Amino acid sequence: MANSCLQMTGFLVSCLGWLGLVIATGTNDWVFMCKYGWNTCKKMDELVAKGLWAECVISTGVYHCLSFTQILDLPAYIQTTRALMISASILGLPAVGIILMSMPCINLGNEPEGSKNKRILFGGVIIFIVALCGLVSTIWFPIGAYHEDGLMSFGFSLYTGWVGTVFSLLGGSILTCCSSEPSSHSYQDNNRFYLSKHGGGNPPPASSTNHAKSAHV
Repeated sequence: MANSCLQMTGFLVSCLGWLGLVIATGTNDWVFMCKYGWNTCKKMDELVAKGLWAECVISTGVYHCLSFTQILDLPAYIQTTRALMISASILGLPAVGIILMSMPCINLGNEPEGSKNKRILFGGVIIFIVALCGLVSTIWFPIGAYHEDGLMSFGFSLYTGWVGTVFSLLGGSILTCCSSEPSSHSYQDNNRFYLSKHGGGNPPPASSTNHAKSAHV
């Protein structure tokens, strides 16, 4: 029962982590920058939000975005972060499906418990890979933005990516830890004790049979 609860918890936490990474991938508020200095931007009320897909100018009543269309002209940190976050979003879908089909409440015919445990372990490893992709992306992007333009603050997308990464690491850890197959050693010991107690099908000693015959005569 405890193992089933752990598996369900790991599944839910992994789903939340994957969804967080998907949201971070699709939004552009990764970092906020100011190209004119803090005091100037504060007076002008103008900030620049930079993400994986566009750079947006945010001011009073204006939200204008310029999409990154020239992929080859983008900095290396943006291209790498794009690739890692897209990979995490794509890998998370089959991982969630594999884990879902391995839950104790779902039975595929007369499937043994060992097959489910192996699938949960495989799904947990994929969630770990998703978490590593998110971890590298959410650390590399703000560092690259700081060296390129000067970072002012973190945005909603970056925080969502961090939360998704932590949840994915936690969910993958829970799934891999609770995927161990139950040991059959105790069952074998009990079965051996039962057979020895009831004779195990061994024929009775010959001396007892001969003694019964002599007493009858």
